[in-house]
Amino acid sequence: MHRAADIMTREVVSVAPETPVSDIAKVLHARHVSGVPVVDSDGDLVGIVSEGDLMKHVGAIGSDPQPRSWWLRLFGDRTSLAEEYAKSHARRARDVMTKNVVTVEENAPLGDVARLLERHRIKRLPVVRDGKLVGIVTRGNLVQVLATSPATAHVSPDDREIQERLSAELAAQPWGTFSNALVQDGIVHLWGLVDSEAERRALRVLAENVPGVKGVEDHLAARPAYGGE
Repeated sequence: MHRAADIMTREVVSVAPETPVSDIAKVLHARHVSGVPVVDSDGDLVGIVSEGDLMKHVGAIGSDPQPRSWWLRLFGDRTSLAEEYAKSHARRARDVMTKNVVTVEENAPLGDVARLLERHRIKRLPVVRDGKLVGIVTRGNLVQVLATSPATAHVSPDDREIQERLSAELAAQPWGTFSNALVQDGIVHLWGLVDSEAERRALRVLAENVPGVKGVEDHLAARPAYGGE
């Protein structure tokens, strides 16, 4: 059975608690992601900032995102109103981030991952080991598994070893921003976005050279170009 560690994205972009809100917005745009974990200097996961958090921010949209009537301001929950103000006007990640982050351990079965995503109505689950961020699982990762093989398929020790070798090789490369790879019966399934055909070819060649790999299935897509009009 697949575990969170088998499908998670290992190279996770994160920000520090002191990262300015404007820089977080740039990271989300540049990496085409909808949320980013916040990690402190010890490597501990302390929060997460999503597009939703930024859309409520005055600096992001140029005005008060939720103007309130005088009676709601008067009779509303003062603590909630104060927290909302702080998040909508803050300048740093530590003040806009969601602090009570739902996480999952590496060995969690995919059924548990899916249930957590559904129950909390979230798009991503940070994967932690002793409180340290080691990866992230998204709804897209689960779709990849379903598209590749039945979710209940057995992951052999050989597949897991190939997966670990492949992840190590990918992490050692200075090129590309590769998203994910899944190994099933010795076949490597490559998923994610690439900036060029050269990057696509390099990923395929790298996977083919990992000992034990029987073949490579390319599910990669070109990264969309964003330009002003």
